[in-house]
Formats: sequence, C-alpha cells, structure tokens
Amino acid sequence: MFRSLLLILIVTVILGSFLNLTPSTAFAQQIYEPTNESLSKHEVPEWFKDAKLGIFIHWGVYSVPGWAPLTGEQNKVVAERGWEYWFQHNPYAEWYYNSMKLEGSDTYKYHRATYGENFTYDDFIPTFNAAITRWNPSQWAKLFSQVGARYVVLTTKHHDGFLLWPSKTTNQSGRVAARDIVGELTQAVRKQGMRMGLYYSGGIDWSKQDTTVTDFNTLVAAIIQEKAYAEYANAHWRELIDRYQPSILWNDLGYPVGQANEIMAYFYNHVPNGVVNDRFDLGGQFGLHFDFSTPEYSQLKQIEPKKWESTRGLGYSFGYNQNDTDLNMISVDELVDSFVDIVSKNGNLLLNIGPNADGSISKLQTERLLGLGKWLDVNGEAIFGSRYWIRSEDVSTQGIRVRYTTNKGNLYAVLLDTPMSQTLTIPGLILPKNAKITMLGAKGKLEWQQYGQNLFVTLPDMSTVKKSPAYTLKISQIPLS
Repeated sequence: MFRSLLLILIVTVILGSFLNLTPSTAFAQQIYEPTNESLSKHEVPEWFKDAKLGIFIHWGVYSVPGWAPLTGEQNKVVAERGWEYWFQHNPYAEWYYNSMKLEGSDTYKYHRATYGENFTYDDFIPTFNAAITRWNPSQWAKLFSQVGARYVVLTTKHHDGFLLWPSKTTNQSGRVAARDIVGELTQAVRKQGMRMGLYYSGGIDWSKQDTTVTDFNTLVAAIIQEKAYAEYANAHWRELIDRYQPSILWNDLGYPVGQANEIMAYFYNHVPNGVVNDRFDLGGQFGLHFDFSTPEYSQLKQIEPKKWESTRGLGYSFGYNQNDTDLNMISVDELVDSFVDIVSKNGNLLLNIGPNADGSISKLQTERLLGLGKWLDVNGEAIFGSRYWIRSEDVSTQGIRVRYTTNKGNLYAVLLDTPMSQTLTIPGLILPKNAKITMLGAKGKLEWQQYGQNLFVTLPDMSTVKKSPAYTLKISQIPLS
C-alpha cells in the first residue's frame, strides 16, 4: 500500500513539474464548471489584494492619428450632457474609428481636414506596423517597475478588431500587428517581476460588425450576439490563455450571451490564481460572476469590502491624444491623493498610459508616472500589501484630509494636504498608551497626546521635511477601535 501511494506521489510530482504545479496544487486544485455556482467558489487571490497599482496600456491603430477633443472626464460629461453628447464629442482617442464616422462630430471634421474624406481607418495600419519596429518592450517594463506597478494590462484587441498578437484565429480584414506585441511585452513584464493581464474587447468588434455608436442604446445594441462571433471571441480568449497564461482577464463591453462562464471556467482551470473583471456582464444584467468591479474615472465614497479597481487615463483619454496638455492632465498631487483614497477603500488603481504609434510615451505622461513612483519610494509600505481599516478617512480640526490603511500590524494615516503648523488634531482616533508615531521620510519619533477622543500629534517642522504630495504617519500598535 505504501509503495502504491509513493508511486502516485512521484507521478504527481513529475506531472506537476510539466504543468508548472507544485505537488500541493496538483492534488488540491479546484476544478471549475461553467456555472455561477461553481465560479463563485473562486476567491480573489492575495496577490491582487496586495498589488494596489497596475498600468493599463491602450495602444493600437488609433495611436497613429492620436486625436480626440478635450471634452472632459467621462462620468462628469455624461452626467451633465448625456450619452449622445459624449459620443458626438468623444474624448477617447481609442474610439477614433467610431468618432470619425459621426457626421459633424469633432473627430469627423478633424479627419476630413487632415486626411481627406477618402482616407479610411485601415489606411492607418501600414503606418502603425512600420512604427512598432522601433518599440522596445523592455523600456516599458523597466519604467512600470520603477513606478512601483505590480501588474500590467495590455489591450490585445480594442473595438476596432485590430489584434496585437499573431492569432491562429484571424479576422478577414487583415487587422493584425506585424509583431507579437502581447508576447514580447508579457516576457518583458515578467522579467521585471510584475504580473501580466490581458484586455480584450469581447462585446464590440467593428471588424466583424461595423456598427456606429451614437448613444447608450446603440452601444448596447452593438454587442455582437451571433454564434460565429461567439466562437471567434472564445477562440481568441482560449488562445490568449493557453499561449500567455495571463494573471488577469480584463474583458470590455459585454460578451455574447451564455458564453462568459465557459471562458471564466477555462481560465480558472488553467490559471487558478488569476482574476476576472466584471465587464463580461455589461451593467450586471445577467448576474455573472466576477472577482473585481471596474468603475471608470470614479472613486467611492466609502469602503467596498468586495475587491474593486478604479481605472482612468492620465488625461481624458485612454489612447494617445496629441491634444493633451498640463492643463487637462491629472497632476502628480491629484494622482497621489486619488490613489491613496482608492486604496483606503479597498481598491486598486489601474492607471492608463497611451503610447504613440512607435511606442514612445509622452513627457507629460512620464512625468506623472515617475512622480507617483517617487512618492511610493518613501510611502510604499502604507500602500503595497496593505488592507483597509475600520474606516477610510477623517478630517483633522486643521482641515487636513486623512486616509487610513493597515499593514503588518501598523496603522497608516496619510495626510493628503500639507500641514501649515506643527499641530495635528484628529477627532475620534484613540491610540493605546504604548503607540509610537513616526512620519515616513522624516527622522525620529513624534510626540503625541490623547485628550479624550482626540489625538494630538506634534509634527516635524514641515520646512525641514522634503515637500511631498502627501505625508504618511506610521502608528505602531494600532488601535482596535
């Protein structure tokens, strides 16, 4: 009996080595069925909870014209002007193909004035394929690692149907990149110790169904439901999973009805530690399983216990927009404040860059990425690997906004504003008597007193502290309430 068990163990270890499994995972791996009941047993892995920061990349044929009006942030514009106005003045440069067809739209006028009425979207493809010969994926990966990102998500196919990998299941339009962008970037990203995620436009593909979106109703109607397309999209997802083993499936704008569960089960059975976003199910109308939600250009007002990820561009667009200026792009200070707020409420930030057609990243975008990375060099212990506390925020009596995180038994209070005096009073924060307070990036312990329910902290002379978008107080021996 012992010999039989030993033989089984040896065979399992050998098979596990071929399948990139440890003996424990070879025995214990959950087998998922394409049902909500089975998929709901999948738990969000700790790595995704720890990660906090990902880099989103929108890069494709739309990067050649690289143009959109500076209309504003999506949620604000839609709330004030409606969906029809949004699409007529769409600031998302990656939607160039749709926008250039809307007669009278900003992009329609720009395209005709710049390229002429007979210049088609596909006429940009040779320029893009020529430009990407100059792209260096290692430079991207090194930059993202320097910023502090823990994962990267690349658009493998946007709504225009252009593929960034040499698929065996190709479209008939010839919309395929001349390099295996997905494969080359995946290798470079993993070499830098980050995880790789893949975006795929599963609901809309203009190379398969050339619809024009003018409002929210036509957006929903543009989601393709034909069996042939479902087989096409399913084949793409399986190919991406098999070939690149992504850690994240980041679908966009819905999916053919009845197909998403099959893809999710296939993914989990091949990448048990992976995660799936909520966009297989546009608007949650079908109640499909997901690991994390993805609000766009949004922040939450309170802690959301279920994992979520806020995604946004550095400007108003995800794709490269030549019109971007310092005025419409988020500042480093605003970016840090937003990021800390998101993390304090159990979110990750998927921060987008839009490279030029040749893969170069603009100075405006690079400055913001490096500014965030510089802040994380000092304050990263309050972010990476942290969890949300019993509440996310306070305001000091001096008007300083405070956000909280916890990590390894410590409480972190991040001050989003620069204190104008050495006195900081936080109402309702009660510390144990043996608590120690320090400021990350500054020397020495800080003096503090507890007066009833109010915490009084004596800060360093701020003129001696290096200027920062936010300042972090580290409190050892965290309060229980």
